[in-house]
Amino acid sequence: MSGNHSPDVPTINEDLFGDGRWMSVHKRFVADTHEKEGTEVVFTGDSLIAYLQYTPMWDTHFSPMHALNFGIGGERTEHVLWRCMNGEMDNIKPKAVVLLIGTNNHGCTPEQISEGIMSIVDIIRSKQKEAEILVLSLLPRGEKPNSLRDRNKQVNDIVKDKVVGKYKTQLINIDPGFVQPNGFISHHDMWDYLHLSKSGYMKSFEPVHEILLQILADSEIGVTTVKV
Repeated sequence: MSGNHSPDVPTINEDLFGDGRWMSVHKRFVADTHEKEGTEVVFTGDSLIAYLQYTPMWDTHFSPMHALNFGIGGERTEHVLWRCMNGEMDNIKPKAVVLLIGTNNHGCTPEQISEGIMSIVDIIRSKQKEAEILVLSLLPRGEKPNSLRDRNKQVNDIVKDKVVGKYKTQLINIDPGFVQPNGFISHHDMWDYLHLSKSGYMKSFEPVHEILLQILADSEIGVTTVKV
């Protein structure tokens, strides 16, 4: 993945293989916004979001919420930003938008990645005035301690500060403690030390499910969800 683009400048993902898959998937997502009625939750981001829909948890926890999954493998912040600006947040009125992006922004500083994430938050808000925006924390990665783990933690710390005071926006920590006391991550939680296993998804996304249930319940009775 090229690192030549700024994380907060909307960018079309380069068609490296010449088959146009990325744009085809994007157009399918846009079509879903026209065709899927009653959408209440939208997930968007990279492969960690994309693969969620192929887990039992998606079928039991999120599909019943009339959720759409707009995850694409290998995405960087600038790609999700472009997608959100070009149809994927139009024609629908979800109660919540869940965002997980940034771990693939190699060659970028924590500050730059954070700016990219917040640019996505801002464009989502401009298109979804009343949706709750759940920004999910970047997960640790790699079997052993490494610089990308440190970078992701710094991104989380910066984004946590940046979302303070933003309307209906919060950072959700989805790391249940994947890094063991010896500094290692188990392949039982992350099968390739980046992507989550089925049990890893249950550990990470159960808190997201609980928060979404509360948001949807509150929306039924007209209550604004406030993080305390």
